[in-house]
Amino acid sequence: MLPIMMARNGEMLCVSRIGGRPEVKQHLMDLGFVLGTPVTVIQSQNGAMIVKVKDSKLAITKEMAEKIMVDTMSAAIPQGAGTQVAQA
Repeated sequence: MLPIMMARNGEMLCVSRIGGRPEVKQHLMDLGFVLGTPVTVIQSQNGAMIVKVKDSKLAITKEMAEKIMVDTMSAAIPQGAGTQVAQA
């Protein structure tokens, strides 16, 4: 888990935690940063970012980006998830 501001351009991530005061958390959730939601970093410059969340592109400040914790998509999927075992 790392702050989204540490991610590289083009990287696909998954929201794993939202920090900050309750009103900040709620604001970020209202923008679409909900646990488990895929996020793609479009551009990052000096901490400020443009990210794609759901069907929207959003600009977020460095302060907001510090509060959004993410995992890589592979780390967010539990091992063995999505596999089915045929039963006889």
